[in-house]
Amino acid sequence: MQDIEHPPTKKLMNGPEAIIPEMIEGMIAAHPDILKIEGRTGRAVTAVNGPRDGKVGIVIGGGSGHEPAFAGYVGRGLADAAAVGNVFASPSPENIKEAAIAADGGAGLVFLYGNYTGDVLNFDMAAEECAGLGIDVRSIAVIDDVASAPRERSAERRGIAGDFFVFKIAGAAADMGRSLDAVEAAARHANASVLSMGVALSACSMPQTLKHNFEIGADEMEIGMGIHGEPGMRRGRVESADAVTDQLMAPILAEMPLSAGEEVAVLVNGLGSTSMMELYLLNRRVAAILSGRGVGVYKCWVGEYCTSLEMAGASVTLMRLDPDLKALLDHPCRTVALTVGTAPAPVAGAARTARSYDAAARAEAVDRATLKADGALTPEVFRAMMLAAGAEIAVQKDRLSELDGVIGDGDHGVTMDIGWTAVRAALAEAPADDTITQTCTRMAKAFLDAVGASSGPLYATAFTSAGRAVQDRLSLDPAATAAWVDGMLQGILSRGGAAPGDKTMIDAWKPAADAARAAAAAGADVAGVMQAATQGALQGAEATRDMESRRGRSKKLGARSVGHMDPGAASAQVMLAAMTQALREALA
Repeated sequence: MQDIEHPPTKKLMNGPEAIIPEMIEGMIAAHPDILKIEGRTGRAVTAVNGPRDGKVGIVIGGGSGHEPAFAGYVGRGLADAAAVGNVFASPSPENIKEAAIAADGGAGLVFLYGNYTGDVLNFDMAAEECAGLGIDVRSIAVIDDVASAPRERSAERRGIAGDFFVFKIAGAAADMGRSLDAVEAAARHANASVLSMGVALSACSMPQTLKHNFEIGADEMEIGMGIHGEPGMRRGRVESADAVTDQLMAPILAEMPLSAGEEVAVLVNGLGSTSMMELYLLNRRVAAILSGRGVGVYKCWVGEYCTSLEMAGASVTLMRLDPDLKALLDHPCRTVALTVGTAPAPVAGAARTARSYDAAARAEAVDRATLKADGALTPEVFRAMMLAAGAEIAVQKDRLSELDGVIGDGDHGVTMDIGWTAVRAALAEAPADDTITQTCTRMAKAFLDAVGASSGPLYATAFTSAGRAVQDRLSLDPAATAAWVDGMLQGILSRGGAAPGDKTMIDAWKPAADAARAAAAAGADVAGVMQAATQGALQGAEATRDMESRRGRSKKLGARSVGHMDPGAASAQVMLAAMTQALREALA
């Protein structure tokens, strides 16, 4: 019955697993005079004539599905490189690091991205790696969406189409030769001067699922919806273009009290399936509202600049201007999505030092003879457990994505499957004599390189932490098995900052670790420890139904998140259950 009411959506693609690399290939083929690929991952889209020695490098990035953002803003006078993530998922630290190396001219870098948990985690990890290479990185998360948090918590706001103006200002400041401190200051000033508000009329669908990622009635609209389908401030009946524009402008102007004689830049942005006719109607009303206040429109852009796949809807963005922002806005640039003025003239004597993209680090060699070998959970059994977890995630990915579609952006199962598919491939190629710690190290790198969403850095850090917790052992006894589960928890806690009760994966891993330690202390064998962890995770995941989300994209739901299981907690239980079953079969 559900299939009749909600038929699969249709997309022109060769396969969801190839859609991003093939999109990049097509984009480069269309614009070889502007864009090229650098690095080993194929995800660092670089400006042909952008990066140069002595210039501050501008690196932008985020998930795909928002085209022309983000690679569309790469080019001379704007961004030097973009790290391209999977659909609605942040690029991985490796992708970002390659974009950083491509953009580095020795004067430092500015990272710019939307304020989403996955982007913050992955860009932060990339910045840490860049610091290890001697590159000074400043990170700025765009926070323009007034619907996503009140003014007193503006640092929690998500970035939507306001990226357009922040990228433009930072790129111009860097191209004009300003110092790293000055470029950072200009970007932060732009970020503080930009506000946006959006409306959605229909849902979009992920290429991997071909299902709408949220439900909305045929005659409904969601005021304040985010660019991944996150809920907005309220839902109601579709109204006239003027009435909708008034609702978008009201909270912006309430926080940006413009006086007569001031000037703004305006962006009326389509989300993917809204006609130019409709966008011009919105812009007509925006212009009338501003004119009525005596506010001048210095520059105006109407079109698709930050989309959400095929979502119907639009957003309005204002940037309050001063003389410096006007000068930076006017500075020439040439990119796929935006051209201002004539092409910037070549810089006399400009040079670009050859880039070096180091090979990925490998698991360090270990003398197995020095490790404690007592314990029934051997490296071979451990590998079988991890392969079983990956296989079960593949089976459960649609269910996990459906859980996520209710309170998130509908891609959790897909994202976890991408990560575990990479893990399974890495383990298939790994030496047979890898220790458990070495296996964890390989898993961490594979997961991190494949997954840019928040689960990428969270599980990469978890695997690394868990591996370190048992690095003195060849095989695991009950106490060490519990230490491994607790290591997973500690890694997630250290990287993500969530706490029990926030309605996240922590709410499954915390009771799992507690139960595993209690079982080991009570004399259970390794299978009993894992079974206790699995049961603890199940109880924890079920308990998230009664919680109100306090972290991630579902935080914006508030009380609307109650009654729904957290997908991250659910996937934790799925993994532990599969590991436990594989362990029992191996020991039988």
